[in-house]
Amino acid sequence: MSDPDLAALRAVFQSVEDPFLLARLGDADVLAAVRVRGHGVDVVVRIPAGEHPAVDELRLRLTQAASAAGLPVAVDVVAEAMDAAESEALGARLQGLGRRAGGRGDKSSGASRVLAIASGKGGVGKSTVTVNLAVALAKAGHTVGLLDADVYGFSVPRMLGVTRAPVVLGPTILPPVAHGVRCVSMGFFVDENQAVAWRGPMLHKALEQFITEVYWGDPEFLLIDMPPGTGDVALSVAQHLPSSELYIVTTPQPAARRVALRAGVLARQVHLPIRGVIENMSWFTTPDGGRYELFGQGGGEALAEELGVDQLAQIPFDPAVRQGGDEGRPAATVDRESTVAKAFDDLARRVVALGPARIYRRELTIT
Repeated sequence: MSDPDLAALRAVFQSVEDPFLLARLGDADVLAAVRVRGHGVDVVVRIPAGEHPAVDELRLRLTQAASAAGLPVAVDVVAEAMDAAESEALGARLQGLGRRAGGRGDKSSGASRVLAIASGKGGVGKSTVTVNLAVALAKAGHTVGLLDADVYGFSVPRMLGVTRAPVVLGPTILPPVAHGVRCVSMGFFVDENQAVAWRGPMLHKALEQFITEVYWGDPEFLLIDMPPGTGDVALSVAQHLPSSELYIVTTPQPAARRVALRAGVLARQVHLPIRGVIENMSWFTTPDGGRYELFGQGGGEALAEELGVDQLAQIPFDPAVRQGGDEGRPAATVDRESTVAKAFDDLARRVVALGPARIYRRELTIT
């Protein structure tokens, strides 16, 4: 077997997207060398950590790219650690890529659809819905980011089973990926048992940093797990991400519906379009097929009617959802044929089918 054409392979590999950096190797300038190794090649990449967290996926992408270019070769990936100066320079390059793509360089979300998942009160499963919707969208082949804006009650890292902290590249934060979802949360920066005792300005600043300093890679969908209620974070989201779409989570009971209505009223006050209602814990099905509506019925449908939108999903009450959240295995990934997994898959399809919201603001009207 003749030696592989290293120059041709290098040119091909430069165009391969690194699943860790969410950028092409050439654009990120991290492809250090392509070297002959036996009957294959070593592809040397320089990364901020000594171990590449998605090395198997990168190896597969490199192998497929070489084969598609008519240069089939066995590929191995060798990761070399960057020093602090190189890491900071990489962060600047990634942020530059985001700006050119219309993404992270400003306070909009570029081409990403921003889905703000809100509730009027706690305890309705808003974070559970957010995490499982994000995973369902990723399962369907979409690129997804998840911002845990519930600063006081952060739970997304545990629910996603994230075991690796974000990588800090100077002023740029590279968030970890779990179940195909890139996420960031206050839970990465404080101890899980530590109380966050912040007033409004600090909450506002933290959210701004999560939006502008995290390199999201311009995902198709950026989900925001909103804190319950109508406080400072909702106002900050409206300011920093004015193209956000609001989805309201409630349970069937009238008390939850009445409180959730206030979240809809606030959304209208700050000009965020309400796209739909998601009813959680709609019923419980016993092993023998009996069905019990533990929290009443009709709350989601009534709320949707009051807000003039559709009820997009009714998610059944299933102990597997709680267990999956505690163990870092979202229900949408555990049993693809389960009723609850199918409910989240259907919800993801309906959200995609809605398409981006059209935002109309009086201050932009030409007279």
